[in-house]
Amino acid sequence: MESEALLHYVWKYRIYPLTPLCTTRGEAVEVIDPGLHNNSAGPDFFNAKVRIGGTLWVGNVEIHVRSSDWQRHGHTSDEAYNNVVLHVVEVADCEVVTADGKQLPQLQLPIPDGVRENYAQLSLTDDYPRCWRIVPQLQKLTVHSWMSALLAERLQERAERCLTRLQAADGDWERALFITLARNFGFGINGDAFEAWAKRFPLYAAAKHRDEIFQLEALFLGTAGLLQHEAIPPSARDAAEQDNYLLRLRKEYTYLQHKFQLAAPMEAKSWRYLRLRPQNFPHLRLVQLSLLYHRGTACLASLLKATKREGFHLAFETGATDYWQTHYLFGMDSPRNPKRLSTASRDLLIINTVCPVLFAHGMAHNNEDEQERAVALLEQLSPEKNYIIRQWQQCGLIVETAADSQALIQLKREYCDRHDCLRCRFGYEYLKRVKGDGESIN
Repeated sequence: MESEALLHYVWKYRIYPLTPLCTTRGEAVEVIDPGLHNNSAGPDFFNAKVRIGGTLWVGNVEIHVRSSDWQRHGHTSDEAYNNVVLHVVEVADCEVVTADGKQLPQLQLPIPDGVRENYAQLSLTDDYPRCWRIVPQLQKLTVHSWMSALLAERLQERAERCLTRLQAADGDWERALFITLARNFGFGINGDAFEAWAKRFPLYAAAKHRDEIFQLEALFLGTAGLLQHEAIPPSARDAAEQDNYLLRLRKEYTYLQHKFQLAAPMEAKSWRYLRLRPQNFPHLRLVQLSLLYHRGTACLASLLKATKREGFHLAFETGATDYWQTHYLFGMDSPRNPKRLSTASRDLLIINTVCPVLFAHGMAHNNEDEQERAVALLEQLSPEKNYIIRQWQQCGLIVETAADSQALIQLKREYCDRHDCLRCRFGYEYLKRVKGDGESIN
């Protein structure tokens, strides 16, 4: 499959030999347009334009390592391949025929040694990024255009997840926003648990007690299963069971659970604590989220109105209630601290919640202005700081905004991690280089 993927690459980017192209029967071949690369079922390239023996053909192109792969893959009897006008192969070992009886012209196309060697380097190295050698040589226009495409990809993917949540919420944008925001309050390690919690959280019940922060806190922590005895670390259980605040919250949650006929809470084991700093413990994050819900500033209407980073920062201003200013867990005292969300944390909530939801809302309502605002907002924010970004910076890439860091995260997860260098613009530049002199091989 690697050789076939490389052959796709050679055909798509026209890395052809210097000698004239000919079919296996000696007819001259001129590639006017290699066609649109198809990553789904069917021929490999759609709507190609090729001149074969003086006749212009418009149709599909199929690519295989060997001609005999045509029959081995079942194309001989598949009518979906009747519109193929050219069969491109590395090794021509037989004639091929379509389901309607047409014998196809075949082009034997070699993979240049340089491309094969460069691809082997990319595939076998354990370095990350694998293409680090070529990055300092890339033109600014190449970097900018690829980063813009990666950012658009990432926003599109994240917006589609928001729309999936919207569909599951029967078109309720506020609930879809709440679930997205809750997931991002997990700040990575507890993201899945927060999303599962938000999907079962009774927003209708919370709405009736929005003005009472103590009741909201009981609902938020109670439905998360964090008021249960099992949720308390063994070392703190004796002290926690004597904690008057915990006992009051339990009593309040039991009342609300009965009043609204709520389902059983989540299992306490759903939440993770290993290698978590205390400020990321789910108790505190849920309390901060309950205060945010209590204030009502992070609703969809507010987020659609704001345009500047400062406005969104105000919308996500939250901290802890009095008890939690001196606790991270029940029964375990800590120095008094308002435990407000940091600037960096609020930036992450804007990047991971506001921008995807705003882009999704624009997609759903055909509002390009909202989609452009999502991109503009990312360009206002500082880049994320993590090992992915640091490694690209060490290669020489300049990362100035969250738009840049989001693009590089997309590059890492959707291309580098999948060894999909053949679809990457940086990989393309790497593959076409000539070892030693930096010139193109084509």
